[in-house]
Amino acid sequence: MADGARSTNPAVQAQLDRLTMLSPGADVLGLDRITRLLGRLGDPHRHLPPVLHVAGTNGKGSTCAFLRAAIEAAGHDVHVYSSPHLVRFNERIRITGRLIEDAALAALLSEVLDRADGLDASFFEITTAAAFLAFARTPAAACVVEVGLGGRLDATNVLADPAATGIAALGIDHQAFLGDTAVAIAREKAGIAKPGRPLVTLAYPPEIAAAVAETARVPVLAAGRDWRFEVRDDRLVHSGSGYRLDTPLPQLPGAHQHANLALAVAMLRHQDRLAVPDAALQAAATTARWPARMQRLRPGPLLSLLPPGADLWLDGGHNEDAAAAVAPVLARIARGRPVHLVIGLLANKDMAGVLRHLTPGATSLTAVPVPDHAHHDPADLAQAAGVLGAGSAAIAPDVASALRSVPRTSGEPPVVLVGGSLYLAGAVLAANDELPD
Repeated sequence: MADGARSTNPAVQAQLDRLTMLSPGADVLGLDRITRLLGRLGDPHRHLPPVLHVAGTNGKGSTCAFLRAAIEAAGHDVHVYSSPHLVRFNERIRITGRLIEDAALAALLSEVLDRADGLDASFFEITTAAAFLAFARTPAAACVVEVGLGGRLDATNVLADPAATGIAALGIDHQAFLGDTAVAIAREKAGIAKPGRPLVTLAYPPEIAAAVAETARVPVLAAGRDWRFEVRDDRLVHSGSGYRLDTPLPQLPGAHQHANLALAVAMLRHQDRLAVPDAALQAAATTARWPARMQRLRPGPLLSLLPPGADLWLDGGHNEDAAAAVAPVLARIARGRPVHLVIGLLANKDMAGVLRHLTPGATSLTAVPVPDHAHHDPADLAQAAGVLGAGSAAIAPDVASALRSVPRTSGEPPVVLVGGSLYLAGAVLAANDELPD
C-alpha cells in the first residue's frame, strides 16, 4: 500500500507534491536506491548517534515508544524515526524529542528531492533519507529507528553498526512483500541483525526462532532463554545476565504491552553505548505514549456524537495477531457494557482474521471505508461480521455517521472502538481535534 501525505503548511505541501510526483507510487523494497541517495547526501546514516533499530509485525512502534521514554527519562536527547504518520507527516521525524517543524521539514525534503533526481526513489526512501540527514545534523545521545516494512530490504537497513537491534512480535502481514509463511517473514525481520551487535527478540516457536538465528548469523538474545519477564504483584519483573529489575506495568493498555516494554528494557540492558539507569527504565513504563494503540479519546467533536457517558477508543491494529491482542483489552474495558465496533480495513488485510477476534460478543459492528486508500467493501465487512457473531452489522459512509448510529438506551453507556487501520485512526484523530504531538 503506497504511502501519501498532506500538510496544511504550503511549503511542506509543495514538497509532498513533488514527492508524490517523483516516487514510483508503490512500495518498493531494496537497498540500492537508498544507498545511492544517501551517498549523494554525504552518507548521513554513517554519522548518527547510537541507534536502536526495531523490527516486528506488531509492537515495534510501542517498543520504540518505550525506548524513547527510557532514554529521555535518563536525561538524554533522542531522535526518533517511525511510520506511518497518523495525521501529520511531521510525526515520522522527531528531533531531540520534538516533531520536526514545518519550515525545517520543507527545507529538508527539498534538499533530498533535489538530490534524488533519476533514482526513482520511493516515498519511504525519500523520507528515510530526510530523517537520517536531519539526525546527522543535530546532536543527540541516541536514535530510535523503526523498520518500515520487513527488515532485510527495508530502507532503514542501511544502518551498519547499531547499538542494538530488536524484533517484537512476529505474525503474518504484508505477504506480497515478505512471504506467505511465518518462517519467511521471520527471516525478513531478522535481516536487520548486524555483526558484533546484539539482536534481542521476544520468545518465538522453535521453527521461528531457528529461522531468526539462521538468518541473523549473530548471537540472538531471546526472551525466555537469555532474559525473562513476568508479572508479579502488579509489577513487571525483568531479569537477565547480571540484572534484575522491576517496573510498573505499562500505562499503555493491554497485556501485550508487557512484552513490548520488556523488549525495550532488554535492548537497553544489552547494549553498551548509552547509559540508561534503572530509574529511567522504570519511568518508561508510565511515561511512554503511542497514539492509536488502544487510545481512549478525549472529549471532542467525535466523542460528542455518542450517548452521554460513552467511551470512545481507537486502535490501528490491522492484522489477526493485533486483533487477538486488542479483543481481551476491549473486554476488560467494557466490563459487560455494550460494545459497538466501527471497523475499516485496507484491501490487502485479512478481513476474516481480524473480525473473528473482534466480533464475538459485540453488540454491533458498523463497517466504514478507509479514506483515500483502497479498502475492503464495507458491505463485505458487514456481511462477514454478521456471520462471525456480531449482534448486528451495518455500513456507514464515514466514522461520524457510524457514531451517530450508536443507540441511546436507558442502560449502561456503551464502549465504542474504532479500529482496523492506522490510516483510519489518523482520520479519527484529526476529526476529534486530537493531533499527536
